[in-house]
Amino acid sequence: MAQKILVVDDEQNIRDLAALYLEKEGFAVDCAPTGMDALDRFDHVQPSLVILDVMMPGMDGFQVCREIRRGHDVPILMLTARNEDIDKIIGLELGADDYMTKPFNPREMVARVRAILRRFEGGRKPQNALSVANLTVDKARREARIDEELLPLRTKEFDLLVAFAENPGIALTRDQLLGTVWGYEYAGETRTVDVHVQHLRAKLAGARVSIETLRGVGYKLVELDS
Repeated sequence: MAQKILVVDDEQNIRDLAALYLEKEGFAVDCAPTGMDALDRFDHVQPSLVILDVMMPGMDGFQVCREIRRGHDVPILMLTARNEDIDKIIGLELGADDYMTKPFNPREMVARVRAILRRFEGGRKPQNALSVANLTVDKARREARIDEELLPLRTKEFDLLVAFAENPGIALTRDQLLGTVWGYEYAGETRTVDVHVQHLRAKLAGARVSIETLRGVGYKLVELDS
């Protein structure tokens, strides 16, 4: 069964464009032109993801996001015509999962939808314990151990380690890690990832795993020969 996407925007051309590209990729799309319509449609559609415009007359996207978050954890991708950090911060604090500024590339929108859904479904898997060599990461307890030794990790270091442990041997770009760990893109701030990786590497000393640098690409978690 196709995953359902609810597109909420007061501009019909945006709704039509989003629907065209999403349906082409196999999603089922329902649209709403106002915030009130979106809330009415939400319970009926039961979407897998909501694409939500911020600037709408009447009930704006922030209000809609707040109402959805009162009882649902469905992922939300917010859209805005203003490239202002305060909008991004407010939306993310209200529970949005990602942010795009209009005008946007519809192919990028589809890619972001897929990425958000993958992260969301991954987070709902019942398996909370991840193991790579002698490294164990318990997502439920938010604990990581080398053999039996507990690692003293800060919040983002732990989240970064989860991203690696969920994808052992797979190359992860800095942008992917920013989106997964920090929840949104820091424009021009991929150095943030590099600094956290350095700290994490130091704390993984003694583990039979290592975070390998892929020049010009990013990083991947690899097992070391025992």
